[in-house]
Amino acid sequence: MRYLSTRGHPDRKRFCEILLEGLAPDGGLYLPERYPQVDAAALQRLRAVFNEGKSGGYAALAFEILSLYIDDIPAADLRAICERTYTEAVFGNPAIVPLKQLDDGFYLEALSNGPTLAFKDMAMQLLGQLFEYELGRRGEELNILGATSGDTGSAAEHAMKGKRGVRVFMLSPHGRMSPFQQAQMFSLTDPNIHNIAVEGVFDDCQDIVKAVSNDLDFKRRHKIGTVNSINWARLLAQVVYYFAGYFQATGSNDERVSFTVPSGNFGNVCAGHVARQMGLPIHRLVVATNENDVLDEFFRTGVYRVRGSADTHETSSPSMDISKASNFERFVFDLVGRDPARCKALFADALPREGRFDLSGDPVFAEAAAHYGFLSGRSTHADRLATIRDVDRRYAVVIDTHTADGVKVAREHTEPGVPMVVLETALPIKFAETIVEALGHEPERPAAYAGIESLPKRVKVMPADAGAIKAYIAEHTALR
Repeated sequence: MRYLSTRGHPDRKRFCEILLEGLAPDGGLYLPERYPQVDAAALQRLRAVFNEGKSGGYAALAFEILSLYIDDIPAADLRAICERTYTEAVFGNPAIVPLKQLDDGFYLEALSNGPTLAFKDMAMQLLGQLFEYELGRRGEELNILGATSGDTGSAAEHAMKGKRGVRVFMLSPHGRMSPFQQAQMFSLTDPNIHNIAVEGVFDDCQDIVKAVSNDLDFKRRHKIGTVNSINWARLLAQVVYYFAGYFQATGSNDERVSFTVPSGNFGNVCAGHVARQMGLPIHRLVVATNENDVLDEFFRTGVYRVRGSADTHETSSPSMDISKASNFERFVFDLVGRDPARCKALFADALPREGRFDLSGDPVFAEAAAHYGFLSGRSTHADRLATIRDVDRRYAVVIDTHTADGVKVAREHTEPGVPMVVLETALPIKFAETIVEALGHEPERPAAYAGIESLPKRVKVMPADAGAIKAYIAEHTALR
């Protein structure tokens, strides 16, 4: 399996090369040259491997799907990595991602049972194992630079803390995460973890990561890698739980399932797109946004219009307070027929120059829904509160704010005879303030997180300046 850049760079690379690299040299994102196809017989075999979510089934399923994309790690090693990653001890349930039925044909897929109580653990735990394995094999070190609006950072840091040969430099928007999210990250004292609070919004953090990644000399000199969803390995790990969700929601492979995905950066739902392109019988992929509705606007109108920092709303589902969806380029590459020149013109030329591009008059825009199955919707703070109250009242289930956005939008797109699976994004304790506003009481707090907000914090506040961040990285990578 070889990987190409969405912007046409001539190099074709193998999985372990792009695992440590992040962006392609031309600023594009990596995708496989082709999506491996899963026919009816293969799908039935994968269903048997998952074994109804019994112990070890998810790890075995992960190995089978990853093997379709990874041919430069020996099979025995890859299987062992999957088995170390997806354990009941780490994720609290033998199925790893169990479904919770709310209504007939309406489910939540629990993705938040990992160490940081958010869906990002599903990929990040695997990434930590892959990084340590590959760096050990090469005898090298890696300095991870990432940006987080809340959950990516804590998931990455908890996956990488103590890992040999890895340092983490995680950028987050100063004062914009929930107190619980901040505490999960800033209370870590491991010497290989560096938290940097950027005076700006998430998109400023993301822009800095891309600017550093595009400085090829600095990137090579300081061995910079990434764990953001621009990293293909992370997105690939997320493909697995679409298969697991499908198998749990259906009794046979003749059925179709729709998924609703709360999304700001388009990484989580892009994994669903990959699964659908492989042949998983997904009917609809429904993108749920909050008030920062750049993705909903595109799927409704064909106009992709990024917002500046001043126009990025601070909301009660803060992990989606994103107005520049860095993974969206992967889908658009497929949408425009995998034409790298066209993709480059949109993302490297039009977007930086005009802050937008418009596909509304292009015949390919209709294909987003008709061929690729995408629909979308938007949720507000008032919707969030109403949905949290309704789900609690009707089902005695407390959901977090982002999952509430998903449930609200999913209800607008249900179809008779097609199960709807909403991807749960986090446990509600991470957004306790809004849960209290909705229900009048705090959500359940896992015992391991008692008093986390009062722990000492280790964080550096810095301006939104790529040069200053590079200087900080250079200083701390020089130290031994």
